[in-house]
Amino acid sequence: MPAPLGLAGHTWYPPDRDLTADAVREGRVDAKTARELGYEGLLLSADTAPPDMAVRAARPLLERIGCPADALGTLFHASIHYQGHDIWSAPHYIARELGTGAQPVGLLQQCNGGATGIELAATALLADPECGPGLVTTADRFQPPVWDRWLGDFGMAVGDAATAVVVHRGEYPADLLLHATGTVSVPELEEMHRGNDAFNTAPLEHSPVIDVRRTKRAFIRRHGIDRFYKAAHQGVRRAVAESLAHAGLEPDDPRLRWAVLPRLGKKAMEEAYIPPLVQVTPAELLDLGTPTGHLGAGDLNASLTQLAREERLAPGEFALILNSGGGFTFSSFIVGRP
Repeated sequence: MPAPLGLAGHTWYPPDRDLTADAVREGRVDAKTARELGYEGLLLSADTAPPDMAVRAARPLLERIGCPADALGTLFHASIHYQGHDIWSAPHYIARELGTGAQPVGLLQQCNGGATGIELAATALLADPECGPGLVTTADRFQPPVWDRWLGDFGMAVGDAATAVVVHRGEYPADLLLHATGTVSVPELEEMHRGNDAFNTAPLEHSPVIDVRRTKRAFIRRHGIDRFYKAAHQGVRRAVAESLAHAGLEPDDPRLRWAVLPRLGKKAMEEAYIPPLVQVTPAELLDLGTPTGHLGAGDLNASLTQLAREERLAPGEFALILNSGGGFTFSSFIVGRP
């Protein structure tokens, strides 16, 4: 991009957590799986619906940076799970609650939705000089019995959270600067979330619960797990290399302080994400997901907010934030201190 864009972020975390020790003791997850996941616990929103979670993340952010809702040029909302109503637009509800006339757009990019929203907001700013700041929200809540937050998928357990990020040209305070992105699509892997199933006519016809393990088992039986690892490793390497090149950074640049991991389980990262990442850059790895679990569409957005809040970057330092989503899409963002 011609010049870095400003990023300001806020996360809304519910007050409750489902602790791993409790889940193991109560038999909701076995000890071996818990060790492979490596989480301390999962965020739990018992009462607040995802669109309201998104509003609770966005409203204090806009107030903090002094950005009026009616100054927004775009509003993107990303999620991976049910938002509370059928045949209904959660993004429009969020826009109404915030009082913005920005066009609300919903994103269904699976777990890469928040990252995609930031890229789209940045694209709008670069393409249209009259476009106002972009607001990107994510929100997901994984309630039983439809979704077993501990055992609904391989390599991750899911926590409830919302994020909000404002992307702007510098007219408002920035927590971080966005220097570059790199995104790679690997559509050959979409089958991992489809399996051998025919197309449904309504939700949950194939299973009374969301069971991603079932479709992934079908993919592995047909193709073998090495096909996923090979494609994922290539996707990670390409996305990371692309982002570094766009930022004008060498992979071993000492200013690259952190390589931030997705909030996936420990074993999944050790097998699918860390090997290709360390092949590209020696930057120190940072895992911020241990206390939260995987946050649906919001991993990258939550991590960039946490990087800024905890002041993990000194002036002149950069961080690489890695993310991915089913389909598959791999993204790498390069951010720095203002």
